Amino acid sequence: MHKKVLVVLGSDSDYEVMRGCFAQLARFGVPFEAAVCSAHRTPAQAQALAAEAAAEGFGVIIAAAGKAAHLAGVLAAHTTLPVVGVPIKSSALDGLDALLSTVQMPKGVPVATVAIDGADNAALLAVQMLALSDGRLAERLAQAKRDMAQEVLQKSGALQDRLAEFR
Repeated sequence: MHKKVLVVLGSDSDYEVMRGCFAQLARFGVPFEAAVCSAHRTPAQAQALAAEAAAEGFGVIIAAAGKAAHLAGVLAAHTTLPVVGVPIKSSALDGLDALLSTVQMPKGVPVATVAIDGADNAALLAVQMLALSDGRLAERLAQAKRDMAQEVLQKSGALQDRLAEFR
């Protein structure tokens, strides 16, 4: 059985940002489930989600939250699974508050943190973690990297064609 990814949104308003995460997980064929849970308004639910995640077949947790983004840390405190935090830009501080709340974890409670609104990279990091024990995923990731490199080379060639008018 392949491991799943649990994606926890601190609010349903985080959905639009997290669409990229869901799309990347689907692209690689990684099963996932998603829930809305607040570190502050539903702390017991957050604790239960994290504590039961490994037994439910999850291999990685992705937590997205804005403002005082403590969700990833709360989840990480209650599991041994890797947790990837996605700080969401949702306040007057342009997401800096969420970034600092997510990345500044105390010793013993690590949270891998991606860029503000970095949903796609959160999914890719989760896929990379799962690929450590899944050869099929590892090959799909390697192919995706080759495809990305080829796309950049094509864009460079197109740029050279456009620059021809200046030579």
